Amino acid sequence: MVIPCTRCHQDVEEGACFCPGCGLPQLIYASDGANGPTPPEVWNEVARDASSVCWRSAVRYALLLGVPAAMLSSDPSPLNGLGLMWMAVAATWVVILYVRNQRPAWITVGAGARIGLVTGLVSAWLCFAINGLTLFVRRNWLHQGNDLDAFWKSIVDHSLQLTASFAPTDPAMAAGYHPLSPAWMLSPEGRATMWTSNLLTSAVFLLLFALLGGAIGARMVVRRQRES
Repeated sequence: MVIPCTRCHQDVEEGACFCPGCGLPQLIYASDGANGPTPPEVWNEVARDASSVCWRSAVRYALLLGVPAAMLSSDPSPLNGLGLMWMAVAATWVVILYVRNQRPAWITVGAGARIGLVTGLVSAWLCFAINGLTLFVRRNWLHQGNDLDAFWKSIVDHSLQLTASFAPTDPAMAAGYHPLSPAWMLSPEGRATMWTSNLLTSAVFLLLFALLGGAIGARMVVRRQRES
């Protein structure tokens, strides 16, 4: 005999304690024809709603793995080119460690994604702070401002060449085509704005990959639980 789950309406086999789809604990009662009340089912304390998260434990693991991921993804690290991969792997492991520690009956992909989001928030903003501090130290303490300005000028020149290649050739259309002013981009205000924008963009991508890693971690745990 199968009954539908009250949350996701997936079929649940008779006697099953949890829904195989969402992990919702199921009520189990005996009907043996005897008179008298049926004693209530005693649930184990580790049985939890699959969509709920114990944030104390989740934040602890997010800090444990999110901080190293942020350091590996920041500019001073020689491995920062793999920053997105570090972020996704860290979020995946945060979910796996969380499940091993909490031992929930089930975990949804949404709950894993939320844990990944917290990991991404920790890592992305720490990475943003490290990169910003690195720029400040290089310009003001190490006196590498000329090197930074030359590097930025090369980026601006390259972007202007790409912009010119896509500019309309028709004079009537070109009259309304106004690319970003090179003078503003090379000014102190322009450099500060563009550098900050680039740092924020990198932080957003780290956040998105952490979200994806958390969902992947939950999916891996669910698949392993189904196979076992």
